[in-house]
Amino acid sequence: MLHEQLKPFPGEFLWGAASAAYQIEGAWNEDGKGPSVWDTFTKIPGTTFKGSNGDVAVDHYHRYKEDVALMAEMGLNAYRFSVSWPRIYPEGRGEVNEAGLQFYERLIDELLAYGIEPILTLYHWDVPQALMDEYGAWESRKIIDDFNNYCITLYKRFGGKVKYWVSLNEQNYNTNHAFITGMHPPGVKDRERFYEANHIAFLANAKAISSFREYVPDGFIGPSFAYSPAYPATSNPSDMLAFENAEEFTNHWWLDVYCWGKYPPAALEFLKEKGWAPEIEDGDYELLAAGKPDFLGVNYYQTLTYEFNPLDGVETGEMNTTGQKGSNADTGVPGLYKTTRNSHLETSNWDWAIDPIGLRIGMRRMTSRYGLPIMITENGLGEFDKLEEDDKIHDGYRIAYYRSHLQQCQQAITDGVELLGYCPWSFTDVLSWLNGYQKRYGFVYVDRDETDPKDLRRIRKDSFHWYQDVIQANGMNLYEI
Repeated sequence: MLHEQLKPFPGEFLWGAASAAYQIEGAWNEDGKGPSVWDTFTKIPGTTFKGSNGDVAVDHYHRYKEDVALMAEMGLNAYRFSVSWPRIYPEGRGEVNEAGLQFYERLIDELLAYGIEPILTLYHWDVPQALMDEYGAWESRKIIDDFNNYCITLYKRFGGKVKYWVSLNEQNYNTNHAFITGMHPPGVKDRERFYEANHIAFLANAKAISSFREYVPDGFIGPSFAYSPAYPATSNPSDMLAFENAEEFTNHWWLDVYCWGKYPPAALEFLKEKGWAPEIEDGDYELLAAGKPDFLGVNYYQTLTYEFNPLDGVETGEMNTTGQKGSNADTGVPGLYKTTRNSHLETSNWDWAIDPIGLRIGMRRMTSRYGLPIMITENGLGEFDKLEEDDKIHDGYRIAYYRSHLQQCQQAITDGVELLGYCPWSFTDVLSWLNGYQKRYGFVYVDRDETDPKDLRRIRKDSFHWYQDVIQANGMNLYEI
């Protein structure tokens, strides 16, 4: 639809930015912190770009005051960060590490002192290695109680200071790479284990949300979902069916459980036919139904386009983790769907489709289906940034990306989407998991590379000043700058 006049961003709109503990903190073994699975996995040769890891990352643990001051200078009124589970419970459970709690308390207090709303993510992939060693982490129902205990510890400590909470971050993306592509820990390729681990994660998410109601009754909580709205490659009915399959298996499978506590029927029947369906015990559906969120976090980077895939068709393909454009391969599930390039869209150097209208489409679909408020908990462009001799980073491509996506946010608000806030990925440059440090997302450049931390200087990019102007105008200038 085309609007003659756009609604403004709400006066209380959260203009934020985002990060994750393993990707920025460093201090991987300091002050009582235990190892996470990523501390172990990234030390295995060949798992990451040039052997990069988060031992130092961008040293936010020691430089958080400098980073928060930059956030305040930019004008942020919200900041999404994650807590490292093994920094709080080095063994995953048992004795709490008070030094870990004190770090996050100092961070939260620093944010509040500048009038920045903390948005606390409970889990962003860094499960304690101790729980992986003991019972396989997300492959055992034992983790449900251990995760709940960890969450309650944070609710009790920070519930009076933090209003917005994210339960699980990108459960779909993380488990896909953990159990389908084998590129994340534990690094296996087994669809039956994939669906079982997801079911356990759903239960853990629901129990954590249920506990949240008791300990933070005035707060708001929801999961962050890596949302790639599906498109059909053509109007051919076989491609339309592949598109419907993809929506069921890549989006509704997670969102329906989060919001309704039940799986899409056709998808569940297909998994039973294949022998991949999770084991559902008495009481599971009751627990899932009790975990309805207050909002849905959306991590949006791209849409995906699908076409027919025969029974002997494409499965997993090579993923571009180097920035060599064109090296990403199509993937799929035989008998369901396969991805294909959308010729109408440009792509980044990591072959991610750049589709701002897709964000609006996705939010409208979510609003129509689930009727919950939405918070954009990630959205950004990872690219090669060049530090010029005059200490400038001219990232006009990132400004164009954010401008187009924020314009579509305003369109979606006008459509009737209840959008709480926008937390771009990321505030500073980060360790981009498998992609090393060369894939830069931040408004703030951090002077380091894969093998040399250098001086870790913080340098404002052009996009820093652009977003500063947008925040000051509450988005009223998106069609002017």
